[in-house]
Amino acid sequence: MALETTDAPQQLLATGEVHPVHEVNADGPSPFLLTADHYGRLLPRALGDLGVSESELTRHIAWDIGIAGVAERLATMLDAHLIAQRYSRLVIDCNRPPGAASSIPEISEATAVPGNEGISDQARTARRHEIFDPYHARIKAVIDARLHAKQPTVLVALHSFTPVYAGVARPWHIGTLYHRDTVLPRLLLQHLRAEGDLVVGDNQPYAVSDVTDYGIPVHGEARGLINTGIEIRQDLITDQSGQQQWAERLARIFGEIEATMRMEGLLG
Repeated sequence: MALETTDAPQQLLATGEVHPVHEVNADGPSPFLLTADHYGRLLPRALGDLGVSESELTRHIAWDIGIAGVAERLATMLDAHLIAQRYSRLVIDCNRPPGAASSIPEISEATAVPGNEGISDQARTARRHEIFDPYHARIKAVIDARLHAKQPTVLVALHSFTPVYAGVARPWHIGTLYHRDTVLPRLLLQHLRAEGDLVVGDNQPYAVSDVTDYGIPVHGEARGLINTGIEIRQDLITDQSGQQQWAERLARIFGEIEATMRMEGLLG
């Protein structure tokens, strides 16, 4: 196992390694701007496997299972721009404030991450500089350009969650997450509950905060954008069929919400 040491070189990603930012449909005219902080589970070659077994690296601790397939399909159906992050959250979590203990976790759930133990400030800086910063700089640049062009922009952060956590089953099929802004969550909750076959979480299984989240507070709330986070239970989107069904459902619902928002003058 090749693990990172305190003598880690300044450069983390070698020439030819995958760029952290993945985009779909960059010219999409939809007001919805989609993000997926935990889209991928790549590890930089310099970090080896972080001392974590392959079976663990396919679990939720490494990425949001199923959300990549939902996000790609939803971007196409809505004709919306998707910005996603390809590297595992075990390298650096792109939805955590840098410096938080969970940003580069030494333990994730009950799994130790030896490659994150005792790393140097230089190594931490490299992870932020080469993975976290390019991803969030791209989101910022896209929002800047859209606002300059007076293009209506609604931020939707896509995530998935485990059906069981700490031995407790989670009943929700989907949840909408928010903090200060309740415009879109209110509409989304209304539409999801009207489906009739869903258990819908209102700030469940998580709630957004400045301490535990980065994307919505920084790119949504601080920019004055209407926004929401969405969490889909992973067992519902593990395979392509589930991903397709949920993308179709969300595309239909967001289409209805867009019409409502335009009618209410919320999109300018």
